Amino acid sequence: MSPEAHSAPRSLAESLRARDDASLAALLRSRPDLITPVPTDLTQLATRAGTRASVLRALERLDRFALQTAEALAVAPDPASYETLLGLMAGDAGDQPVAAALPRAVATLREQALVWGDDERLRLVRTAREVLAPTAQHPSPTGLGPTAQEATSGMSPGRIQDIVTTAGLGSTHDSVSAVAALTGLFTDRKKMAALLAEAPEASREVLSRLVWGPPYGQVTADPAAHLRWLLDRGLLLPTAPGTVVLPREVALHLREGRAHREPEPQPPAVEPAATHGPQVVDATAAGQAYTALATVEELLKDWDEGGPAVLRAGGLSVRDLKRTAVALDVSEPVAAFWVELAYAAGLLASDGEADERYAATPAYDEWLERPVAERWARLAEAWLTATRTPGLVGGRDAKDRTLSALGPGLDRSAAPEVRHRVLTLLAGLPHGAAPTTASVLARLRWERPLRGAQRDDEDLRSRLARWTLSEAELLGVTGRGALSAHGRALLGAPAAAPAVSDSPEPSGPGDKLPVHHHRPAAPVDPLSSIEQSVATAAAARLLAPLLPEPLDHVLLQADLTAVAPGPLQRPLADMLGVLADVESKGGATVYRFTPASVRRALDAGRAAADLHAFLTAHSRTPVPQPLAYLIDDVARRHGHLRVGAASAYVRCDDDALLNEILADKRAAALRLRRLAPTVLAAQSDPATLLEGLRAMGYAPAAESAEGDVLIARAHAHRTPPRTAPEPVPQGPPPPDATLLAAAIRAIRAGDLAATAPRKPSGTRPTGDELPRTSSAETLATMQAAVLTGESLWIGYVNAEGTASQRVIAPVRVEGGFVTAYDHTADEVRTYPLHRVTGVAELADD
Repeated sequence: MSPEAHSAPRSLAESLRARDDASLAALLRSRPDLITPVPTDLTQLATRAGTRASVLRALERLDRFALQTAEALAVAPDPASYETLLGLMAGDAGDQPVAAALPRAVATLREQALVWGDDERLRLVRTAREVLAPTAQHPSPTGLGPTAQEATSGMSPGRIQDIVTTAGLGSTHDSVSAVAALTGLFTDRKKMAALLAEAPEASREVLSRLVWGPPYGQVTADPAAHLRWLLDRGLLLPTAPGTVVLPREVALHLREGRAHREPEPQPPAVEPAATHGPQVVDATAAGQAYTALATVEELLKDWDEGGPAVLRAGGLSVRDLKRTAVALDVSEPVAAFWVELAYAAGLLASDGEADERYAATPAYDEWLERPVAERWARLAEAWLTATRTPGLVGGRDAKDRTLSALGPGLDRSAAPEVRHRVLTLLAGLPHGAAPTTASVLARLRWERPLRGAQRDDEDLRSRLARWTLSEAELLGVTGRGALSAHGRALLGAPAAAPAVSDSPEPSGPGDKLPVHHHRPAAPVDPLSSIEQSVATAAAARLLAPLLPEPLDHVLLQADLTAVAPGPLQRPLADMLGVLADVESKGGATVYRFTPASVRRALDAGRAAADLHAFLTAHSRTPVPQPLAYLIDDVARRHGHLRVGAASAYVRCDDDALLNEILADKRAAALRLRRLAPTVLAAQSDPATLLEGLRAMGYAPAAESAEGDVLIARAHAHRTPPRTAPEPVPQGPPPPDATLLAAAIRAIRAGDLAATAPRKPSGTRPTGDELPRTSSAETLATMQAAVLTGESLWIGYVNAEGTASQRVIAPVRVEGGFVTAYDHTADEVRTYPLHRVTGVAELADD
């Protein structure tokens, strides 16, 4: 192939064929759908790269300036030179920032196989041109309309000649040359300026309203004089009865050559709203991380004996979500976040029983035994990689059904990518800088601009970004809006640049960084699973020193309360949770002792002496006398009454006490009757009887059939082993280096087999048809190739019946098999001769 032919490809397939392996790898990495499955050759790769679904996916991943460049090419002649494209993007005056950024945009479009050809003949792939070119039904984002040639395609020749004559041009012999003359007038800046200088002021006002789009307008059957002036000269052309359009060439003249009103060659910077000392950010984030762990533990402890029922359609009912929010003392959206986070981390699932309920999984017990920092890291990694989107809870799906927490329909495949990107933008700021939400959203919209007429508030990526910022703060990935050191490590990002101010004190909300702050880094793909595991472990190591040490003591007070000045060790917290009720939470947790809470501890098998010893051992203050009296008083009455199963009965050695119960009007609902001086029978079940007597102020104890006191220990209900929900992928995953190398080798080899020149034979195949030769001819050609060392082109059908073309270099032929170096597979292989459909020699090159 000559250098001229090599530099001027005639098709996308030829353009791909001229690429080196690194360029092909970049294409396949940016558009992984192209190797799912691996194409047989470069022609098939080019065909797949031009399909509508693949092109739309590629266009949606372009940044705003690259997309604007593609939109300009869609309204440019096909093919267009680089100079023509530059004129459309930078205008007649030449916008220097646009001119400087355009080579990068064109390189991006070339890399993604959306544009091919050299700088003299740039071609947008046909499908992309169809998607981006303006039509009456789908206006172009540029606001341009059809060309003069397209707009006059249905116009009568006489009308075209009238327009040409009125515009000051000489008449022609045919419509084609007339339209060409009109186009030449519209593209001549001097002649157009002279023509428009003659236009009435009202006519110029009409053009100014249409120039930036939409280019269509309505006229009556008898248009006004200023509209008639435009119509007679072709500055407005009719497209349908009552509808006119501004030709593309006229609009470009009025725009001074620009295809876009506001080209955006550079991404908007992420602006800091305030700066804080790095130590303040890390400490705040660490405190919130500990609160996040406590909240998840509180949630699952509340569901320890079996949580809410699963709705028939799946998920949590609105009532149960409200109850959970009250129990956690948070709003319902925040409660939905914690519930979904525990589910994404595999700590929560449905039990699968007939009466299906939510409960903790066995993995929750294992998670509780891990160090605090590792427990947080597991939650953070699950949040970062999950496609479940708690922010959607309470919204409506496509069928107008309410989306419920833990229910179906909450997966959004873009969620992990948006979370990672938002945190990466934060990582591009100096440590301690908190960004403005508006600048983060503006940057994301530039990187993935919307196509179509969606409003910003309807953009899913913008909503995901807002939820990411709030959820990261709840989880302790950020502190005071700035990315923490352990949050930075979670991304696998390098250490942050020092903040502008060396002062550890936070600045006010109005304080800004200087204009020369660090520009956020370019988009980086999320980490692989192995890389993410390494990053998560690093985040846990950074967080561990920042977390408070669990305490082994509380402060008992005379008002029957205990104050925990910090997080408590697990055995102490568990026992205190049984013996007392949590009254308030925060930096210091306040527990309150009540008769019911003390009775709860006694029901769990603790004796009064055990409770006194426990409080004495774990209190930094003496045990207050009121608390000691409360424990002794409840213990003295505890178990004096015995409740068992008859339907239910009450037994007591003190018949006077039973007489007192029978005489109490509050016992009427229990329907008690005396069976013996020391036994009362009831028609209610034992549990109801126990609750009824306790409500009357007594302290009964349950007993077994043998008469022993039953110890009411908390029953931890667990689901069978469950795995965390798998993220729903957003298309094929990006290929790794090994897969890319293998795919490129296979495509190159297949292309060699498909395009290698062959010597003419008796039966010459066409297209993808396999070569056909007799068995004797196949054997003879193989044996000759062994002696000469030449390569052959063969057709081969494997054991599954799949046919393929291959280029091989035979090494040995014996026993009905040929051993050869297969260029397609890039390795030595052995093939049965009876599966070779035919053979052909390659032409000398």
